[in-house]
Amino acid sequence: MSKVLTYLALSIISYLNINNIDIEANNYIDQYSELAIIEMYRTGVPASITLAQALHESNIGKSALATKANNHFGIKCKSYWKGTTYYHEDDDLDAAGKLIESCFRSYNSVHDSYIDHSNFLKHTYNYQELFNIDTKDYKGWAYGLKKSGYATDIRYSEKLISYIEKYNLSSYDYAENPYLKLRKLKIITPSN
Repeated sequence: MSKVLTYLALSIISYLNINNIDIEANNYIDQYSELAIIEMYRTGVPASITLAQALHESNIGKSALATKANNHFGIKCKSYWKGTTYYHEDDDLDAAGKLIESCFRSYNSVHDSYIDHSNFLKHTYNYQELFNIDTKDYKGWAYGLKKSGYATDIRYSEKLISYIEKYNLSSYDYAENPYLKLRKLKIITPSN
C-alpha cells in the first residue's frame, strides 16, 4: 500500500510542478507578447519564434543570464559587441578543452534584449535566409534557426516548436500591429 501512496504523492507533486511551470510561462507570455508582436512588425521575426526562444533561452525569465544581465535570448558578445557584458559558463572551451566562461551581452532592460534579438537576426549574415520564410511558418523558422547555427543543441528546433504548440504562440503571429490599434483608438496620431 505504501508504494501506491508514494506513487500518488510523487504524481501530485509532479503535476503541481508542471502546473506551476505553465503558470509561470503564461505569465511570461502575457508580460512580453506585445513586445514580441511589435518586434515582428518592425523586423519580420515571428512573434511565436521570439517568445519561444525567450522562454527556452531564459528558462521562463529565471536563468542567471536573464536575471543578472537581462539577456533573454542567450546572445553572446561577438567581436563587434560594444555594450556591457556578462560572463557565464556555457559551451566555450579553452585550447586544452576545458570549459570556460562565455561572454554574453548584457542589457539595461528586457526590452533592450528583445530589440537586440530582432536586430541580431535581421542584420547577421547567417540568418538572412530566415527572412525568405513566411512569418506564419513557425516550423520553417525553428528549423531555419537551427540550420543557421543559432544553437548547438541538436533538438533546438523541436524544443521551440514544442513551446509554440504548447502555449499556442503562433496566434501572436496573426496579431494586429499594436501601433495600428493605438491609432484606431486615437491614442497615437500619425504625427506622433
